[in-house]
Amino acid sequence: MPAALYSDLTADLRSLLTELAQTPERFQSWDAHVELAAAGGLVVLQTKRAKGVVDSLFWGRPPKAAENRQLPEAAAYAAIDRFLGLGAHLGLADALPPGVTLDEDFPHCAVRLTYRKKGAAKSRSLSMIFIGFNAADDAQDYAERLGGELPLVEARPLMSEKLHEWT
Repeated sequence: MPAALYSDLTADLRSLLTELAQTPERFQSWDAHVELAAAGGLVVLQTKRAKGVVDSLFWGRPPKAAENRQLPEAAAYAAIDRFLGLGAHLGLADALPPGVTLDEDFPHCAVRLTYRKKGAAKSRSLSMIFIGFNAADDAQDYAERLGGELPLVEARPLMSEKLHEWT
């Protein structure tokens, strides 16, 4: 069975994170933690609004650097936006098996997001790990090359104990 593609979900997530960055007043609450590993570097976006108080932290580590450093909010959002704008994404269905790591040649991003828009009846939640590619063919070639080494999502929607699409 071929690996499932997530371009639709990542496009929606991209729009949602842009809206959160540009018009946070539309949201009653949110709790976002996004970690992007790309080109040997790391970008982390953590932001939360609860009971009207916003707490945010944006940091990263350049390639081959040992020290983390604070990033401007715009730089963190821009890096994540570029990743979510790639042509295709695969999702992990579960945690990596012991001793297995993700290929650093392909950007990957862990997203945990819960939010509630003003006037919405309930909150929405997502917890996913994505691997980004330029095109769907590249993503499927990668999945076939791995031969089951990574626990890639094959059927959507994903609903596992730790990882899940929107609930």
